[in-house]
Amino acid sequence: MTRRRFTPLDNTLVLLTRGYAWLPDLLRRTRGDVMTRVMGNRATALRGPEAVRFLYDERHVLRHGALPEPIQATLLGKGGVHSLDGAAHRARKALFMSVLADPESVARLVRHVGDAWDETVATWPGRSPVVLFDEAAEIIARGACRWAGVPVAEAGVKAVAEDMVAMVDGFATPGPRHWRARRARKRRERWLTRLFDDARAGKVTLPAGSPADLVERHHDNEGQPLPSHVAAVELINLIRPTVAVAWFVAFAGHALHRRPHLRQALADPGYAEAFAQEVRRFYPFAPFIGGRAAGDLTWRDLRIPEGTLVLLDLYGQNHDAGLWEDPYTFDPGRFVESPPGRDDLVPQGGGDPHTGHRCPGEAVTVELLKSLSARLAGLEYTLPPQDLTIPLRRIPTRPRSGVVIDAVRVPAQSRSTTTGA
Repeated sequence: MTRRRFTPLDNTLVLLTRGYAWLPDLLRRTRGDVMTRVMGNRATALRGPEAVRFLYDERHVLRHGALPEPIQATLLGKGGVHSLDGAAHRARKALFMSVLADPESVARLVRHVGDAWDETVATWPGRSPVVLFDEAAEIIARGACRWAGVPVAEAGVKAVAEDMVAMVDGFATPGPRHWRARRARKRRERWLTRLFDDARAGKVTLPAGSPADLVERHHDNEGQPLPSHVAAVELINLIRPTVAVAWFVAFAGHALHRRPHLRQALADPGYAEAFAQEVRRFYPFAPFIGGRAAGDLTWRDLRIPEGTLVLLDLYGQNHDAGLWEDPYTFDPGRFVESPPGRDDLVPQGGGDPHTGHRCPGEAVTVELLKSLSARLAGLEYTLPPQDLTIPLRRIPTRPRSGVVIDAVRVPAQSRSTTTGA
């Protein structure tokens, strides 16, 4: 029988010092699901496809009241879809699904970002070396704002990208990164609140059918339009995670440096998708996700009192030898023949995006990563000496150098291929 135990000490300091390794180490030591304490709260740590289905069942676990204020004030915003449950959540989630689950909308976004990539990459030969992470964030921000129907002067794109990155980069840490994230959140919420106020006053016209237009016209489950401030939060919740794909682009650059033999295979769209999925599985992104027990629950033979935090170990599950052969080997081939199971691969959470809290932008992430990884593989460049370490203590992490590339050259064949993508 699997041995479980309660660890009475608060694990917050251990989490801050161990980062992504905290929950996998805890579950390894206790050889199974475990009760512990974190951030002053009693918490249950789970892992595995069955645990995914358990946590994403609203009869078991709720999000309302589970998100700490620091995360709402940086990453997610207050009053947004992530904090809702039941009918209110389903109504708001429908807005996101109408944008992010629509193949035409996703294709438009990928096209806008691809165009922004091609425009920017054409300038790299004259100004390299460049930092791939920074460039990708700015490129994606430019394309995402065009897609979303948000007017941004060219000179302002870099500031938008930096603020969207700051919100992601500072949500899980105390200190300067966190306070930068709070300031970035306030700045962008004010900016987009003014946009919605101006649209409702007839001072500006949002492009018909654009994500900004759909957010502005959305009504909640009680038939009320979203207040301008909440509309701003939700529009950021479309743009911010899109810009966060820059993390995966940097990881893709890292993977191609370590395994240059994969570059040619990325010309095949099927292999590019397998590569994108393996980047999402192999590299660290979200360490865990959670909510609060809706009532007194039983998970297998573990009793979970009402109100207990329930945490799902995302990083540990994506590297679980029981699910993945050679889990610490980067191998896109594992996904060539068949896509990953819905509740097996969970870098951005699990469950059904149509009915639960699973990130509705996973398809966007995969499609953007496919497109940008193939474009990156089509370039010629060198990597100067740099620190490519990916520290697991840092959440969210990325290669320390951001992946610096130099002597960039865009082959003629690559130019014609990417322009027509």
